[in-house]
Amino acid sequence: MKVFSDQKRQSQHNPSGFLVNGVMQPNPETPERLEKLLSGVAAGGHDLHVPMDHGLGPIAAVHSPVYLKFLSTVHERWKRIPDATPEIFPNIHPDRRTASYPLSAVGQAGFHITDMSCPIGEHTWEAARWSANCAASAAEVVLNGDHVAYALCRPPGHHCFIDLAGGFCYLNNSAIAAQFLRQTHDRVAIIDVDLHHGNGTQGIFFARDDVFTLSIHADPARFYPFFWGHAHEVGEGAGHGYNLNVPLPRGTGTDGFMKGLRDGLAHVRNFAPGAVVIALGLDAYEGDPFGGLTVSTSGFSEIGKELAALGLPTVIVQEGGYLCNELGDNLHAFLSGFADGTP
Repeated sequence: MKVFSDQKRQSQHNPSGFLVNGVMQPNPETPERLEKLLSGVAAGGHDLHVPMDHGLGPIAAVHSPVYLKFLSTVHERWKRIPDATPEIFPNIHPDRRTASYPLSAVGQAGFHITDMSCPIGEHTWEAARWSANCAASAAEVVLNGDHVAYALCRPPGHHCFIDLAGGFCYLNNSAIAAQFLRQTHDRVAIIDVDLHHGNGTQGIFFARDDVFTLSIHADPARFYPFFWGHAHEVGEGAGHGYNLNVPLPRGTGTDGFMKGLRDGLAHVRNFAPGAVVIALGLDAYEGDPFGGLTVSTSGFSEIGKELAALGLPTVIVQEGGYLCNELGDNLHAFLSGFADGTP
């Protein structure tokens, strides 16, 4: 399997902290995650590639011009503020997306960053851009004939909307991969198996019928991202019926996760996509620091086999999965399961 990662550029983003229950804590989305995941790639003997630079085209096909201007320029502007912190954290937010757009870097940070988990540092834009290049490069080789490719995206992306960062995510890599696949395929499905609901991905495609979005995740009634990911959210307009959420009770293990996944995949098959994007979160693991679900390492192998059984051209995009001794093992289990389950 071809694997795409630019460890040097993607590791430059090293956020210091995030706000949890009113307390600033060390940010868990660290460069060490990339090292652990690469160990899982090495264990499987996969073919590691540095992504090519696809420019802004694939990113701009998903994200708005004003948002990309913000991400690419705001840190340089922020540094001109007297006594500014090294990283940008928002401290004011509008009450609606239709609010007036400010000229101030402080105001724009509040407009474009939804929570306190997405500080923007000196190298954030570059790392996020090369993470997106991983997704585009994986999608490109699948369009060119590979059955599957893995984009080792870091920072992750599925909490990022068209013009709104959140949940450690700055560019929506899964959406970028899906839109790239749309060059050839009339219908593409995104299957999100992360612990947390892929709210940004849902938001991007909520009114579209050409990309079916499925997310299996911990029930957001009392879990991040709280406001999205509920079963009644089925899409709107042309997209009505093309979004499916499968919220699971906290603590659900491998068997319950697999039932939810199989139920969701029945809808994916009825959508009849030409290709699939798997938003691969490994944070549903029983030992993950976020502790929402209890999928075992062998459970990730089962998930991989079930997804491979779709028999479709597939781009695997890394989302969550945080520092624990088994992080690389969980990735290896998933990729091996996918290989074993491929028709």
